[in-house]
Amino acid sequence: MKNRKPLMAANWKMNLSLGEAEDLFTRIKRAHIDFDTVDVLVAPPFTTLPLASRLLAGTDIHVAGQNMHWETKGAFTGEISPLMLKEVGCSHVILGHSERRRLFSETSEIINRKVDAAIEAGLVPIVCIGETLKEREGGKTFDIIRSQLHESLKMRGQPRNLSQGVILAYEPIWAIGTGKTATPEQAQEAHLFIRRWLRENFDNDLGEAMRIIYGGSVRPENIKDLMSQPDIDGALIGGASLRAESFLSIVRFYEG
Repeated sequence: MKNRKPLMAANWKMNLSLGEAEDLFTRIKRAHIDFDTVDVLVAPPFTTLPLASRLLAGTDIHVAGQNMHWETKGAFTGEISPLMLKEVGCSHVILGHSERRRLFSETSEIINRKVDAAIEAGLVPIVCIGETLKEREGGKTFDIIRSQLHESLKMRGQPRNLSQGVILAYEPIWAIGTGKTATPEQAQEAHLFIRRWLRENFDNDLGEAMRIIYGGSVRPENIKDLMSQPDIDGALIGGASLRAESFLSIVRFYEG
């Protein structure tokens, strides 16, 4: 039986106006959620972060940035630093999302620098990894996951240097925004591989304690089956997090 507290994380990506965001924040804030059972996090666009911090202040809902630069300041036009995220009220940051890797050419080496900077700044990184459909069909899923884990976390290559609070997100690229979802068994297989990698490369305690969440077309219809798997500790939710009804249904997976 897993003792890790589930985390349901909403990744809004580049969506919602300030007015739409305020409405969604308010509806989530007013909803009945058993925070002893589940952690909840929202990652809105940068322009919405001040609003999120203000509206969600005093609640148990965490706020995250969707990305950041590894430097704390400097001539990096268009970038946001970890200290800026902290100042605006973020406790977490999503790093290495497949869209960042694929569309913006972020390598695992870049993600590695960001992970290190986030930890140094006191932010909890949610580090994303996952394979393409071609890689899965070619039988390379575990090779890709192993390589991304090693290269994205190598600056923290000692057990004492990687906090149990760091969160990993397995998101098969072929299941993101496609309507396709890895079966619970496929997702569990990947999560178990990741957990074993953590045990082998850090230690058993960290491998057992670290949360590994799943991302890829998560919906109210499939969340219970996913959460029934022993090594799936929550979800990174995209499109379904843009509507209060569907997001809250996922958050309250424990009901019924």
